[in-house]
Amino acid sequence: MNSFSIAVPGRILFGRGEAAKAPGLIAAFGARGIVVHGADAARAGWLMQGLRAAGCEALGIACAGEPVLAVLEQAVAQARAHRPDWIVALGGGAALDLGKAIAALVPAPGEAMDYLEVVGRGLPLEAAPLPFIALPSTAGTGAEVTKNAVIGVPAQGRKVSLRDDRMLARLAIVDPALTDDCPRAVTLASGLDAITQVIEPYISCKATPYTDAITRPVIGPGLAALVALMAGEDAQARDTLAWTSVCGGMALANAGLGAVHGLAGVIGGQTGASHGAICGVLLGPVLAMNRARTDGPARARIDEVCALISGVLGGAAADAPQVLADWARAAGLPGLAAQGLAPADHAQVAEASAASSSMKGNPLPLSPADLVTVLQAAR
Repeated sequence: MNSFSIAVPGRILFGRGEAAKAPGLIAAFGARGIVVHGADAARAGWLMQGLRAAGCEALGIACAGEPVLAVLEQAVAQARAHRPDWIVALGGGAALDLGKAIAALVPAPGEAMDYLEVVGRGLPLEAAPLPFIALPSTAGTGAEVTKNAVIGVPAQGRKVSLRDDRMLARLAIVDPALTDDCPRAVTLASGLDAITQVIEPYISCKATPYTDAITRPVIGPGLAALVALMAGEDAQARDTLAWTSVCGGMALANAGLGAVHGLAGVIGGQTGASHGAICGVLLGPVLAMNRARTDGPARARIDEVCALISGVLGGAAADAPQVLADWARAAGLPGLAAQGLAPADHAQVAEASAASSSMKGNPLPLSPADLVTVLQAAR
């Protein structure tokens, strides 16, 4: 067995009702803080009120969409002026990524571009991040348990990461009730992201016994929960999908991802489309390409995943990638063209994706021609 390490948040609380503990637990980190929330500040009202009652002075910062460099720089300036002891993020993956990045950059002597991968200098953080507390309100990105924050850099047409082991949350409170009644389209896109993030680490060339233990058991149940939620609201399915998201986040933080995310970072940077929607439409075609190009133990793992998918969606295991892709489209997921990626850009996206850190976890290197075939299938 090869050696490996395990990086996880300091503490995870999981279950319905756990969010009620947030104000008191957050107050233990200090009296001043930042609450990063989605576009609708009212949805964070319960937390702001609870923090005030606990004696905290909290400044709210809105995250209206997936964070880009200019938004991050403005938020860091606001946060530094407030002199926070901690940063809390309540919302979807975008809000959690912005909060995580703010926590990393407030104490940093440099600016964001000094630390961003690929398009920036990629320097290690010189100072420890502020304590970060995560409360996800969608089930998909797993950002509550990862050690990176994804930031869009429109000038470069890329989404890249700010990454450091110390960026892991000190406390992640995963209360599935916060995801109840999430809009159907958001549930579909974020849920497919969650499924992708338990499949890619499982078939990753960097998989470990730890990541195997937390991914394989939730692939089938996670997909079944998403299918149930497409039919109607279901609290048990929300719980299962939230747990799938947590497992995916912990797995990707320890085993990496693969070609789905390698492509998604470039596509998202160019189009501004939802990360979950991009991953969802790429998952079937990438799985099919990896299956066609692998053999031996790597192929056996992919076949195992295909069998788990067919166990939920039906059909032969060999057809599972296409069955999954067809199911997602039928559920309402738009193709890449509808998400803003023109076929004329496929070759450029394939070339640019090769530099993505996520590609390093794919079961095998895929050629630009292979990636173009994937993009064509997902269009």
